[in-house]
Amino acid sequence: MPTLIGIPFDANSSYMRGAAGAPAKIRESMHCDASNMWSEVGVDVGALGAFADRGDLRLRDENAFAAIEQTIDGSLAEGEQPVSVGGDHSITYPILRALGKRYPDLTIVHFDAHPDLYDEFEGNRLSHACPFARIMEEGLAKKLVQVGIRTMNEHQRTQAKKFGVELVEMQSLPAYDRLKLQGPVYISFDVDVLDPAFAPGVSHREPGGMSVREAIAHLHAIQGRIVGADLVEYNPVRDISGATATVAGKILKEILGKMIAG
Repeated sequence: MPTLIGIPFDANSSYMRGAAGAPAKIRESMHCDASNMWSEVGVDVGALGAFADRGDLRLRDENAFAAIEQTIDGSLAEGEQPVSVGGDHSITYPILRALGKRYPDLTIVHFDAHPDLYDEFEGNRLSHACPFARIMEEGLAKKLVQVGIRTMNEHQRTQAKKFGVELVEMQSLPAYDRLKLQGPVYISFDVDVLDPAFAPGVSHREPGGMSVREAIAHLHAIQGRIVGADLVEYNPVRDISGATATVAGKILKEILGKMIAG
């Protein structure tokens, strides 16, 4: 069963903190009576027993990663499919430390404006700009497919080649064929993959991104067995009239619908 886990953590944000306040806002948006709980794949996400919710973790910065990994490991041990709501993107690393032990042939589908492949960023190897470098160097996934990237620099392009990353840069979309996968799949969705016209409530606004419709179409195109997901980098501090919370709630609903339907 898909199970929501709120991870209110943003200590590894580089430019602006605030993403720790996201889980409550995203839950509120998804359950808002302005819409309903039906996903576009034809699943009533709000039906009794469709998904579970463990609430939010209580974290201290100094032991947050250990607590996240332990929580995800416990969720998996109970047969759940953890759907983590962050929080900055650094949380994906401890999440994958738990999943990677159980799914050695895992494919990650990563939606983002940024590849997050820095070996270190501003002296921090656990920065939200580094999680996929840590994940791939530890062999926590067999394949990493990155969708919507539009900020590649020379260092990160070198890192992508080193780790065999399948890059789908924004200028190459649509790329539905690249999402015809086999085996277990993990989705990591950074809200800033969306153009700031649709989602201004992020710390790192990067013009030229996906529309909400493009993002949903690519989520729906994913094949394979989805065993977990995260939704990260929504920053309520930067939101305008709650517009990005509404978008994040919609994306979460579509991820849950896809998982339940599968």
